[in-house]
Amino acid sequence: MFTLTAIVEYVAVSLAAALLYALCTRRLLGALQQAGYDGAFYGRWTHKKGNMVYSRYILLAFLIALAMLVFGICFSFAGDWAAYIALVPIPGFVAVYCAADRRALKVPLRPTRRVGRIFAVNALLLFAVCFVLVLAANAAAYYTGAAIVAHLRYLPLSVLPILLPVLLRPAAAIERPYARARNKKYIAAAAQKLAAAKCVKIGITGSFGKTSVKNFLAEMLSERYSVVMTPASYNTPMGIAKAVEGAQLCGADFFLAEMGARRTGDIAQLCELVRPDHCILTGICPQHLETFRSMEALVAEKAEILRGTKEGGTAVIGRDGHTDALSAPQLHCVRVGEEEPFGAKNIRLSADGAEFSLALGGVCTEVRTRLLGRHSVHDLALAAAMAYRLGVPREEIAHAAAQMGHVPHRLQPIQSGGVTVLDDAYNANPAGAACALEVLRLFPGRKFVVTPGIVELGVLEESENRALGERLAGLDGVLLVGETLVLPVKEGYLAAGGDLAALKIVPTLAKAQEALAQLLKEGDTVLFLNDLPDIYG
Repeated sequence: MFTLTAIVEYVAVSLAAALLYALCTRRLLGALQQAGYDGAFYGRWTHKKGNMVYSRYILLAFLIALAMLVFGICFSFAGDWAAYIALVPIPGFVAVYCAADRRALKVPLRPTRRVGRIFAVNALLLFAVCFVLVLAANAAAYYTGAAIVAHLRYLPLSVLPILLPVLLRPAAAIERPYARARNKKYIAAAAQKLAAAKCVKIGITGSFGKTSVKNFLAEMLSERYSVVMTPASYNTPMGIAKAVEGAQLCGADFFLAEMGARRTGDIAQLCELVRPDHCILTGICPQHLETFRSMEALVAEKAEILRGTKEGGTAVIGRDGHTDALSAPQLHCVRVGEEEPFGAKNIRLSADGAEFSLALGGVCTEVRTRLLGRHSVHDLALAAAMAYRLGVPREEIAHAAAQMGHVPHRLQPIQSGGVTVLDDAYNANPAGAACALEVLRLFPGRKFVVTPGIVELGVLEESENRALGERLAGLDGVLLVGETLVLPVKEGYLAAGGDLAALKIVPTLAKAQEALAQLLKEGDTVLFLNDLPDIYG
């Protein structure tokens, strides 16, 4: 049993099985990546009702075990070769599984170096488990002397698929210290580059509207200044560091940094990296309450940007019930709201855009914009307040607002075959959802909405999704995507008098699009509200 030849066999079989099974973790790696490599968050996803993670792997294990059992018994006449022939189903079923799982992710797995490291560690853990199983099974065959046990001595390897979701979590934990040390150096280099740059740094945070406000402010400042900003939704330390690494800060007048937060300490870390001269706090709502656990902790975290901004700078703060009490004596605070000297007043919405009076320092200017929705006007007012404080004249701000293009995936209208598609896929908060539905109702013709609901609201998730459902009543068609999160939406919809015949629940966005293809006709409008990534699906 412990001859050199036997040990080489054990190692070879274990290594081959480990590598094959590691190939089946592509979807798991994608979910882990979407969870920010957070093991706890990933763990909650694997146990979420309806995602069938374990069901898929249990089925794979069952099919491999059944096939190995059949092969081992049917080829028992081959003697010792029966055990090797029984291994054939493993690569066969792994190939079938990988082919079927190839397009299982809505958000594709990004093949980063960190993913590669976690894959390698996971493969090593799988090898260790495989080796233990192989050693134990061969010991059983050796000491019992039973031919059937010898022929099926590699059958225990069939249970490995069931362990795949579990083993990936310790693999990520083992890799994490290396990633943190490497990221720390990367972020430090970005902080050094930013500190050496002479441009004015502006940090932008809040529960909503960060990307829109950043884009709007960049447009307004670009009328007379050179502006560099973080791309898309790059709002984490690594995201900002990556943006800084490739940015040409020499000669730039302003650097705009979007700052996201999902846990206590995130904003402080981002402020330490950027060291903003000025800041914008768009507003606060229960988004990310799931990770902060309480509104008090969430408000305190967002308020960190006021403490992290350099003394003497300007802080533009969107007025709402959660920001009213915030103050920063070391900063010049500009509050933006309908009753403030800065803000949007007398807003008139239409399917073509919005008209409003933009107050800057108490003086109003009439503005017309192609942007849709009350929340877009609010975001414009926040950007305008900062631009005005930085020296951009009212006339240039109004001109920039009139020329402003739609921010991708944020209530972006798209014409397709006579149908108006309102792409609001990145809208993930209750206030924004209400504004998007208000815009949808402004369009002529039949109106449809596709939504999976709103996530990361913690204890408020059920009540807010029920309220969302109530707002959907009266539309011509409602397609809910998913299985568990949409149940409160359905309850709210029916409680508000929604038509059950107009309601359809589908498992995936692809199925929703198939259903829409049969429903939509020229002149219709469909709103895609919050297209969730796989970890919420």
